[in-house]
Amino acid sequence: MTAAAEKTNKTLAFRADVAKLLHMMVHSVYSDRDVFLRELISNAADACERLRYEALAQPGLLADDPAPRITLAIDTDNRKLSVEDNGIGMTHDELVQSLGTIAHSGTRAFMERIAAGPSGDVAGALIGEFGVGFYSAFTVADRVDVLSCRAGTDEAWQWSSDGNGSFTVSPSAASDSPKRGTRVVLHLTEDGKQYAERFTLERMVKAQSGHVPVPITIIDKPGGEPVAVADGSALWTKPKSEISAEAYTDFYRSVAGQFDEPVLTIHFHAEGRQEYTTLAFIPGSRPFDLFDPTRSGRIKLYVKRVFITHGARVLPRYLRFVRGIVDSADLPLNVSREMIQESPLLAAIKKGITSRILSELEKVAENDPETYSKIWDNFGAVLKAGIYDDFERRDTLLALSRFKTTASSCSWRSLKDYLAALKENQTAVYYLAGDDLARLEGSPHLEGLPRARNRGAASHRPSRSLMGHVGRFV
Repeated sequence: MTAAAEKTNKTLAFRADVAKLLHMMVHSVYSDRDVFLRELISNAADACERLRYEALAQPGLLADDPAPRITLAIDTDNRKLSVEDNGIGMTHDELVQSLGTIAHSGTRAFMERIAAGPSGDVAGALIGEFGVGFYSAFTVADRVDVLSCRAGTDEAWQWSSDGNGSFTVSPSAASDSPKRGTRVVLHLTEDGKQYAERFTLERMVKAQSGHVPVPITIIDKPGGEPVAVADGSALWTKPKSEISAEAYTDFYRSVAGQFDEPVLTIHFHAEGRQEYTTLAFIPGSRPFDLFDPTRSGRIKLYVKRVFITHGARVLPRYLRFVRGIVDSADLPLNVSREMIQESPLLAAIKKGITSRILSELEKVAENDPETYSKIWDNFGAVLKAGIYDDFERRDTLLALSRFKTTASSCSWRSLKDYLAALKENQTAVYYLAGDDLARLEGSPHLEGLPRARNRGAASHRPSRSLMGHVGRFV
């Protein structure tokens, strides 16, 4: 083979400037710097879950510290923030492989190892998959130290890097490292010093990671006592029979930011092609910005109890008054989370949740007309916009619509009720569209109907209807 042919046929590996690649990933992938805390807490929760799994076969790994925990420690004077867990920990080789290889995930490797085993379901409880979340720490820190001790060993190691393409791994003194688990120490930049403030961290934890399955505490000064921030439980994961009306109301107020009581609570778990849990509320009062044309939905999206976004289009615009959360076990928790609304999985979840909410509204309309009238009073003008926007559910939304008529101007009537009360041989339905009932009742168009009957139209007598907000779809 000639030298030219050898060059033509040779297979070469891609090369990369690691420092530039890391810088690009850190400063381009994450549009919101606050996500770093969510990523580190997710990693810590995974470490605790991995320890729980391995302790099933080796109970001695738990030693005298069986309860999982995550601790945030603040040193404001030195601009340092630590995130520590008492999970599985890492050996020297695991530190090099997991933190020294971009996009390598210890969780992914662990999932692959147990997927074929008898306890493969444990994989579904783990959060991280793609191994890039850790590097988001460099969006707020100019140096990161990781001190770790693998469960069942006495060796502690320290991984350190400034995020510029290199790192060091060295032995760590037992007095400086956790007895078991991992401590991530962030040396914050000048413009990241607000992350060493207790109020800022509490707000971030409650907004993003308040429902991870591990309790979270904060120590706000060196030598201080830990203060609980999250108890490691999520209301929506509990059976409905164990949740009181007061608990639902408290959760609604924390999610919706309102002080009224929900008029309807919808809590269900879906399984099948997609697995997700929904806890949604119909507010008892109308939000002040309900008719803002730029207003989007207020459903918070979680993946395996980790907050992703409140901007995902989980519901169509005509249901934008619904508040609550959706927690998926299938959506990817990765670098694309800011664009997760493009996922076809989310589209399937949106379809299922929308159908369920409309089904619940149908039940309320049939079994509790008084409650449904309150819902329609507050949100009917928005809900019926779906008749134009959602052709697939047009008939359902039309059946849910309510109108005022000359026969019952003080109460709402459905089209089904209206048609059931038609006069014998009646062939026409007249309507007026508007948003002021008093003006509609005084419309001169109504005066022509009695005269039509007097001219011999009694056998085809029309029923007059004042259908406020109807529009042209009737």
